[in-house]
Amino acid sequence: QVQLVESGGGLVQPGGSLRLSCAASGSIFGDNTMGWYRQTPGKQRELVATITSDGSTNYADSVKGRFTISRDNAKITIYLQMNSLKPEDTAVYYCSYRDCCSPRSWGQGAQVTVSS
Repeated sequence: QVQLVESGGGLVQPGGSLRLSCAASGSIFGDNTMGWYRQTPGKQRELVATITSDGSTNYADSVKGRFTISRDNAKITIYLQMNSLKPEDTAVYYCSYRDCCSPRSWGQGAQVTVSS
């Protein structure tokens, strides 16, 4: 089982920046994919960005050019740098971990609010 602990998030004005972090621990496979999803009330959780253990990334069209996902394999930690934030980016952001052989793990969620 994998445990995920998120940090960061908060309130920021439109156009501002925030950084989320997610540290993984537990039964980590070397070949894995970690990522960020977000959810607003009444809507399904949606992909924001993912990164594989060899550094391949994937982004939702809505965040391309504004968000950057990265990882530190030594610390088993991923980051999401969010720039040029918009009110529609307001959501609870969840960290995710998956590998070949275990159910997907989720973090507890971090609230991001973009408002003036």
